[in-house]
Amino acid sequence: MSTRLDIPDLTDEQLAALAAREGSDGPAFVALVQRYQERVWRICYKLLGEAHEARDAAQEVFVRMFLHRARFEGRSKYSTWVHGITVRTCLMVRRGRGRQRKREAALAAQMESSRRAESSSTDLSLDLMTMLDTLDEEDRAMLILKYAEEQTFEDLAEAFGLSLSACKMRVRRACEKLKQRFPDHRFGDSEPTDSDP
Repeated sequence: MSTRLDIPDLTDEQLAALAAREGSDGPAFVALVQRYQERVWRICYKLLGEAHEARDAAQEVFVRMFLHRARFEGRSKYSTWVHGITVRTCLMVRRGRGRQRKREAALAAQMESSRRAESSSTDLSLDLMTMLDTLDEEDRAMLILKYAEEQTFEDLAEAFGLSLSACKMRVRRACEKLKQRFPDHRFGDSEPTDSDP
């Protein structure tokens, strides 16, 4: 079939349109999985922090992509749609494992560590992922996708179902929370502005 030969030349959006009409082992969906498997696993790993959970979550993402493949309408980039599924899946996994108590304990430990560091006037060196764990699930995911995955504000707004201005405000507030909780640590001074992409 000529479609098989043309698949490498098709865009994600074109493949998605073909995948919506094919069976479970159709070449278009298989090609999409191949294109996205590494990226989806990487995002899952960054959001979950454990390799086995990232593998399980990535598998769940691809199952959801298949089950809901006809729902992609092309109003956004296919990659944005996939990132939205990935984020929602990882947030579900994190909520399911009761991370709230761990975050509160980590925050208390880091605050104590910060007090000790201030009294000894040494530089405070904190693990970034531990810092991010003090945020709520969606803020944490948003900062990881923005700064580690270099997603645009437009892509984040689409993935999280927010307006562009609400998305920028959410990222700004999450950065401010980290600065307040870890005043001796330089988290970065690049807060989003209205002119940011």
